[in-house]
Amino acid sequence: MPEEKQREKQKAYEKYVKKITPVHNLPLNMLKAFLTGGLICVLGQLILNTASSIGADKETAGNWCSLLLIFISVILTGLNVYSKIGKFGGAGGLVPITGFANSVAASAIEYRAEGQVFGIGCKIFTIAGPVILYGILSSWLLGLIYYVYKLLEVI
Repeated sequence: MPEEKQREKQKAYEKYVKKITPVHNLPLNMLKAFLTGGLICVLGQLILNTASSIGADKETAGNWCSLLLIFISVILTGLNVYSKIGKFGGAGGLVPITGFANSVAASAIEYRAEGQVFGIGCKIFTIAGPVILYGILSSWLLGLIYYVYKLLEVI
């Protein structure tokens, strides 16, 4: 009897889990990510074209594009709009520069109540810190390998 009751509980639990587990539509999610990321990239291209049309060289236009995309991302994060964009677009909202700016700004906003030093100062790179750390580490390692390769090439 206890074994039968256990099976009934297990079936009821499986039914409950199936009921509350969200169903994902992969093609729709992919389309949303494509559109969201595409719109962010179109905005970036619009900034590049505008900067070029007013006389900026390619490097300066790229700098302005990066700066404005980061600025827009941080403002939208502060207004709690970027989280809605991310919820709609999924991975499309993680287009590198805007997604990275969002992760840094969101951490700073979340911990601002704890103060400038122990809140923002300590927690701002909670999400972005590992990206920065491993990016710097891997670039240093690849630079070292390249340097050794060039030394061996001379010999």
